[in-house]
Amino acid sequence: MRAPTIDQYDPTVHEPGSGGPLILTGDEQLAEHLLKLCAAVGAEPQLLATAPPRRLWEAAPIVLLGDDQYERCAELPRRPGVLLLSGGPDHCEVWVRGVQLGAEQVLFLPDAQSWLLDRIADVVEGVGPPALTVAVLGGRGGAGASTLACALAVAAVRAGHRTMLIDGDPLGGGLDVLLGGEGADGLRWPDLADARGRVNSAELAQALPVLHRISTLSWDRGAAPQVPSAAMRCVLEAARRRGGLVVLDLPRQLDPVAVQALEQTDTGLLVIPAEVRALAAAGRVAATAGARLADLRAVIRQPGPVGLRGAEIARGLGLPLAGEITHEAGLTLDAERGRPPGQRSGGPLARFCAAYLNEVLPGTEGATAS
Repeated sequence: MRAPTIDQYDPTVHEPGSGGPLILTGDEQLAEHLLKLCAAVGAEPQLLATAPPRRLWEAAPIVLLGDDQYERCAELPRRPGVLLLSGGPDHCEVWVRGVQLGAEQVLFLPDAQSWLLDRIADVVEGVGPPALTVAVLGGRGGAGASTLACALAVAAVRAGHRTMLIDGDPLGGGLDVLLGGEGADGLRWPDLADARGRVNSAELAQALPVLHRISTLSWDRGAAPQVPSAAMRCVLEAARRRGGLVVLDLPRQLDPVAVQALEQTDTGLLVIPAEVRALAAAGRVAATAGARLADLRAVIRQPGPVGLRGAEIARGLGLPLAGEITHEAGLTLDAERGRPPGQRSGGPLARFCAAYLNEVLPGTEGATAS
């Protein structure tokens, strides 16, 4: 279908706050190019060939300003989200105009088309600040990493944060089982193994099982498929665009998929039982994960058989101590009954998660038990 031309748009029918990009250009070729980009991601733009009314300028989520309209818009108040666009060669005069306008970016098309397409898609999805992404790993087998990952997600939704829990360990038994939702409808990793490119964050969240208010991506009960690194990358990018908190449960042996996940991780927790043998095993995991994640912290499970202190273990691994978690009676029975770990708001696990999230995720303080 042929893209509409500028003279087909009437500025009087466009109300501010309609949610689409505001395109300002009198250049037919640039306008057609921008309209096609908007159509590709389902955006409904507003197109004007002259300076817009101030209310429209201020209300638009993003302004795609053609260089030909620079002088007409120079007197408008500065605002975020203005992209100055040129269809000609990279020229210093365009950069100067961008500075004078306070533009967020100066873009030269078609070279910057891919970046611009993503930026317009962000507007369509209503993308805000990216989610804080926390990876949880076990220092040895059975350390309790999956339990802590689920408990962090439970604590986050209790505090009112939008939360997604992603199972990165195909041999871990499935986080949906730990949350008591293995029979819930929704997509699992095998359904997303072929995911490529940009995945819509809202559609991803709607397609996943929601267990105890947590959007959960886990494995099904069949043979674990080979999920390519590309699938992890685009799924995790979509999860992060949704905002809030993303919790990753990763395997101790970092395969290419887990490495890809760590590249998008903000902070990590290494769960270590207070045992000499666990300390030796955790050292290898800490060295491998720490090479890819600058902020990796130790979580020590107490009590241990010989009285090792958490600070000693963390110091021996060269990691900061995130805290200690003491034994919680009934946790194993809860898992068998499908009761999520961390639901006892006064228990050691929930207390650690609340304190940790209060440190790393703004707005957690003052959370009430659900």
